[in-house]
Amino acid sequence: MASVGTAPAQASERIAHENQQIAVSKMVANARARAGAKWFYWIAGLSMINSMAALAGGNFHFVVGLGITSVVDGMAKRVGDAGSILDLIINGCVAGLFALFGYFAVKTQQWAFMIGMALYAVDAFLLLTVKDYFGVAFHAYALFAIYKGFQASQQVQG
Repeated sequence: MASVGTAPAQASERIAHENQQIAVSKMVANARARAGAKWFYWIAGLSMINSMAALAGGNFHFVVGLGITSVVDGMAKRVGDAGSILDLIINGCVAGLFALFGYFAVKTQQWAFMIGMALYAVDAFLLLTVKDYFGVAFHAYALFAIYKGFQASQQVQG
């Protein structure tokens, strides 16, 4: 009779252990998805720092930033003071778009990962046309990290 009572208890312990493993794996996947998604925030923030540095006459830039903002910066310098205001507006909108991708990707919205990665890949091709190979390499690394977050978001959703 003692064995009859222990079998259901062992089965329920096994089920509880399996449920705990599933919960832990989802938490790990969620953390990985968030880590990949936060790259969009870095891209947005460093792109704006690059733009402000260019407007202030600085001659440095962060490679994780967007190449398109550097193009806008260069065009703004040619226009003059009015170009500076347009530069901040245009680059602010572009950076804001990437920040939005980060916001939704942190919530494991897969569309945000996909569209954000696609646009960042297009930006990498822009850098390739101007032979910024270090920037392209860093874009590739960032895309890999974002893609790992995308894969993790699929585990969270599934």
